[in-house]
Amino acid sequence: MLSLKKSLLLFLLAFISISLFAQSTVSFTIYDSITHRTLGGVSIVKKGTQKGAVTSLDGKASLMLDANSSTVFDISYINYESRTLIINATTDTAVEVLLAQAEHQMEEVIVSSTRTNSRLEDLPTRVEVLGSEEVAEENGIKPGNIASLLGDIAGIQIQQTSAATGNADMRIQGVPGKYTQLLRDGMPLYGGYGGSFSILQIPPLDLQQIELIKGASSTLYGNGAIAGMVNLISKKPVKGSVVKAFTLNRSTLKENNLNAFFSGRNEKSGYTFFTGGTLQNAVDVNKDGYSDVPDVKSIFVHPRLFLYTSPSSTVIFGYTMNYEDRKGGDMLALTTQKNTAHPFFIQNKSLRNTADVNWDKKINENSFFNIKGSTSFFNRDIATNVFGMKANQTSWYSEAAYTTKAELVTFVGGVNWNGEDFKKKQPDSSQLTNYKNFTLGAFAQADWRLTRKLTAQTGLRADDVYYQAAQKLLLLPRLSLMYKFDPKWTARVGGGLGYKLPTPFSVEVDERDYHYLSAISAITSLERSSGANADVNFKTKAGGWSITINQGFFLTHIKNPMLINYTSPTLITYTSASRPLVSSGTESYVQLQHDELELYFGYTYTNALRQYNSINEHLPLTAKHKMASVLAYEFSEKFRAGIEASYTGTQYLDNGATTNPYLFMAAMVRYNLGKVAFVLNGENLFDYRLSKKQAVVFAPYSNPSFPEIWAPLEGRVINLSMMIKW
Repeated sequence: MLSLKKSLLLFLLAFISISLFAQSTVSFTIYDSITHRTLGGVSIVKKGTQKGAVTSLDGKASLMLDANSSTVFDISYINYESRTLIINATTDTAVEVLLAQAEHQMEEVIVSSTRTNSRLEDLPTRVEVLGSEEVAEENGIKPGNIASLLGDIAGIQIQQTSAATGNADMRIQGVPGKYTQLLRDGMPLYGGYGGSFSILQIPPLDLQQIELIKGASSTLYGNGAIAGMVNLISKKPVKGSVVKAFTLNRSTLKENNLNAFFSGRNEKSGYTFFTGGTLQNAVDVNKDGYSDVPDVKSIFVHPRLFLYTSPSSTVIFGYTMNYEDRKGGDMLALTTQKNTAHPFFIQNKSLRNTADVNWDKKINENSFFNIKGSTSFFNRDIATNVFGMKANQTSWYSEAAYTTKAELVTFVGGVNWNGEDFKKKQPDSSQLTNYKNFTLGAFAQADWRLTRKLTAQTGLRADDVYYQAAQKLLLLPRLSLMYKFDPKWTARVGGGLGYKLPTPFSVEVDERDYHYLSAISAITSLERSSGANADVNFKTKAGGWSITINQGFFLTHIKNPMLINYTSPTLITYTSASRPLVSSGTESYVQLQHDELELYFGYTYTNALRQYNSINEHLPLTAKHKMASVLAYEFSEKFRAGIEASYTGTQYLDNGATTNPYLFMAAMVRYNLGKVAFVLNGENLFDYRLSKKQAVVFAPYSNPSFPEIWAPLEGRVINLSMMIKW
């Protein structure tokens, strides 16, 4: 009997012990709440402890917890809203969790430039996105154009090319701006006769985000994308929301901006409407009698109509009108005091009218059809004290594409037709002739999810190009690979081929010399390129800090670069160089964020060589070393401040001489007062100017020449803007 009691007691003690120490396994799978894709790198921590786990690339993680007890888990991930989950499991349990993207990141993660409308994190091709927050902030700092905003990106250098008209060149990874393709909503924006103004005519208030692909991208959109591609994405209306926004700006440089944006949408239709104007008075900063900042008067109008003809079909009609009168030169010649001793001026009057249409048709849950097209009529009237020229350029672009998505591959295929027609107005004394070129193209692209860690993007374009009575068939392959070692480390590598059609118009040529431009011969070779980009990215979250570190490498090789030759004092001709232009280097940046504090530091090393020039092979006006840093803090919902600093290293001039490095600094404060926000911004606070280092106007002063512009001309600038939104 005693033995039986002992056995029962031992059994009871063992049962109690097992019950006390019994544990169960909780298996988590974490998904994006919108795309339902699994999320790797999500942190799952038992509340009040340091115990936890991080999800693998397939979004899975497992943790042990005591049975018959409630456990609280904190779940967090970069750019997503955190969640708290209470689990009371008696047995092994599988839990699926949906995380919502943080509100301030929602509009930044979907990229359209690669045609697959994929999340930024899923793309093998490196795409850099300036989202709605950056664009909105730029609207308060520089509401007239996006030049300064693009110049903040690592690997991009904005270089003024004309002292008289203020034209600017955008260089990507050391390559001149003529090799960059500029798009608006996936359709070419400028070209040929009007290409030199580009980024100076786009106001940020009208934009949702800016997408940038560096390196050869002709496989995606054809002609011109040798150095890279910039796609400007317009705002769209939000269902049930009416938006009204105004921006008013005034600067110490006598610039005035007034912009307005409206949008609204119901079940069947929607609209956006932007209108704005800039009034910039000519300014002689260094008091030498010549304008350092031109006189500019511009008007920009961009309405769009959205028709939601069915739940699966959307049609967008758009129209753009941009008028600009840009004039610089002798300050007396710009006023009523013009006389024979002060005749010099350069004036560009331009009017662009563009109509576009975009139709999206959803065939089923995984298949889409898209047709889009645009036609632009551009009129430019050039007047100088020695020569005048008027001409029209008509350009067009059309495309039809089909997209289908499966579990392991997304495929896009399509055809397009585009071109331009340049015609001079008579009478005209220039040596240029009318010209017309057009391209018939077909393209195919596929995104392959080869394994959980390896993704590939392949593409091929065939372009049949007609230019200057010549015809070329071009095949342009492209390949990008992305490998996710783990949730924190990602590596990408890619490359492709590109080309550019020759055009007689270049930022390197002064408008007064258009009189001497000769026609481009059919024997002039197309400029062909090959390029490669690679980067390694590390992203983590620790101690409340979001940390991103990126190291990139680039190489662009341009064969048959077109050279401008001053054959005689009255003739400018074109030849194809026998040796290439090559630009290579590295890009590095570190980005930190802790609550409302943001830190950024970037460094770019560029070695750009024109190997066809045996005397000075260094490409002029390309800094080998460039650094940029940003410190921003949001003190409260009402008050935000930031400081930017950049360093531009030594640059080579055309004759082989070198320039001084210089530091550029800017600061901004923003104060929100209900529906009104005020921004006080200062640029070039150290007032570094080219005119402090050398003369910027050379004799004869009645028809002067100018040096290469390697530093700012305008000096320190302070502006105050007011933004109203409701």
